[in-house]
Amino acid sequence: MKEVGNGRHTSFWYDKWCDLGVLAEILGDRGIIDMGVRREATVEEVLNNHRRRRRHRGASLQDIEKELGKLAEKQSNSELDKDLWRWSSGFKQKFSTMETWQLIRETGLQCDWGSRVWFSKATPKFAFITWLAFKDRLSTLDRVSRWSQGIDTTCVLCKNAPETRSHIFFECAVSSHIWEQLTKGIMRNSYSNSCETVMRLISASMEKKKRFCINYALQVAMYFLWRERNKRRHGEPPMPLSVMLKLIDKTIRNKLSLVQGKRVKGLEEVLQFWFSTRL
Repeated sequence: MKEVGNGRHTSFWYDKWCDLGVLAEILGDRGIIDMGVRREATVEEVLNNHRRRRRHRGASLQDIEKELGKLAEKQSNSELDKDLWRWSSGFKQKFSTMETWQLIRETGLQCDWGSRVWFSKATPKFAFITWLAFKDRLSTLDRVSRWSQGIDTTCVLCKNAPETRSHIFFECAVSSHIWEQLTKGIMRNSYSNSCETVMRLISASMEKKKRFCINYALQVAMYFLWRERNKRRHGEPPMPLSVMLKLIDKTIRNKLSLVQGKRVKGLEEVLQFWFSTRL
């Protein structure tokens, strides 16, 4: 918005200089004729050309004439026009990226598991795949079939059921075995291979090293399962289940060793904790 000083650098039609809004958007091309103001006019020109105030039938035109009258009373020839930026609390001269973003974004419901995916010490590529999976935005075959009719939606890992988000990461014979081997020793009686239950579980309150192990194991498993799924979809030979499980476990142990070496508070003995939960 423009705060008018002398009006010299404020467009009458295309700048927002009053609370009514941008006049060109309100009145359109017809407004130029009704107001008797040329398209390129500045606010200074309109106020200083000694134009006689017109009587209009339209309420919008009458409101504009009122705004011009108010502006004429406080116009200052010595002050320059100022650019104002919209904040949630009104217009200010200072620009804020955060305020602008909050005003233009579409806010949605805040997910309670977001901080459990994007947590400190997470590996970005693992977290990204997990985020897409939890949002159900990966190109699983049940989603692909919506825009490509007639494709085979059978899971390429187990070849026994249609491929969905929940199936490929938790319910498939391959993924279920991997998930059980990784986390059953940690979760004990709360163990589940239901996607919805796991999403609720990672948001629950628990000991820091336990939560880190579960969350990180989940992300590594989902990443390697999705990579193996894509390889098989493109004709590459399958990786033996035992080899994949060892690779996932080694990746997790390497991360836990690195985190423990940095002496992160609450994770000082996280690697020992991981070994103690192996079945």
